[in-house]
Amino acid sequence: MNLSHWEYNTWFKGIDYTIVGSGIVGLSCALELRRKYPKAKIVVLERGILPRGASTKNAGFACFGSISEILDDLEHHSPEEVLTLVRKRFEGIELLRSVLGDKELDFQQKGGHELFLEKDKALFEQCKEKLGFVNELLFPVFNGPAFELQQNTFGFSNVAPHFVTNPFEGQIDTGSMMAALLAKVQASGIQIYNAMEVLNYEEDARGLSVQTKELEFRTEKLIVATNGFAAKWLESDLKPARAQVLITKPIPGLRIQGTFHFDKGYYYFRNVEDRILFGGGRNLNFKGEETEELGLTDQIQEQLERFLHEVILPGTPFEIDRRWSGIMGVGSKKRPFVARQSDRVSFGVRLGGMGIAIGSSVGRDLAHLA
Repeated sequence: MNLSHWEYNTWFKGIDYTIVGSGIVGLSCALELRRKYPKAKIVVLERGILPRGASTKNAGFACFGSISEILDDLEHHSPEEVLTLVRKRFEGIELLRSVLGDKELDFQQKGGHELFLEKDKALFEQCKEKLGFVNELLFPVFNGPAFELQQNTFGFSNVAPHFVTNPFEGQIDTGSMMAALLAKVQASGIQIYNAMEVLNYEEDARGLSVQTKELEFRTEKLIVATNGFAAKWLESDLKPARAQVLITKPIPGLRIQGTFHFDKGYYYFRNVEDRILFGGGRNLNFKGEETEELGLTDQIQEQLERFLHEVILPGTPFEIDRRWSGIMGVGSKKRPFVARQSDRVSFGVRLGGMGIAIGSSVGRDLAHLA
């Protein structure tokens, strides 16, 4: 693209901070930079027409980790590390709520519930046995019991008669959240350029050169907040992970309220008003879902529909309204990767499917790091 004198001087001259990625992390980082540096010239680049990663495609779970996930974490981390992990998720959601407000988020605290399939009876007994220990460990975060047993009153089939509930978990409207974040960033005078994919960047003594498909420009600092899409620029423990989702058409008389998951968190569902949103199945083909390509597979979509019929909505007729996928960033470690690559380049990626819980705080930490 050949820029005119006016175009270059107005939009691409004297850029202090360039943020790659307009998801929760990138936009939260932009807002914190604006707060710290009111006069800085800040731009956000997004390769999609809308945010392309998981921020506008997730299930809208404001969650902290299920009882089985906590127990699994305790096998690989110390109790203090697990407590810190859960506290960061809790504080991250509180930060998001304070920045945008519950009305903009459509935040509803209806509880998060872990179901146990009939094949997971041993896991259920283990979770029930450790309930008191985990509640005591996490008491400093919630100032009350984090988990409690609850009867299966929603009519789920082929599961244990009780599930384990975290009453502090909630759900949000992902679209409203991102629209509010985008509006807040734009109102602060930060430019967001959509459909502008960053191909590469080069650092020299004077700063950075950023190459996109459309043009090349200079910036003082570069901040990468593209989660799973950042793997090409890092040698760290980071892989893309696709998550497939569907949502039903409205179901008359739907009684299911809250957020739910089962099979060690690989399947998750919730009500969206009188619809069921259901996602997961990555464990059916880990290697195949380790991709940056948005798309759907028959194997996973058919399994989601099977579970809808056999577990979630037994005997209830339903129709699928829409299907989609999003790309997460995962690794062997639960902590996000927030680090400098150099004095001018910083990364905030690998959110491990916990973008809503920790995206705001990762963005804030990334701004301070940069």
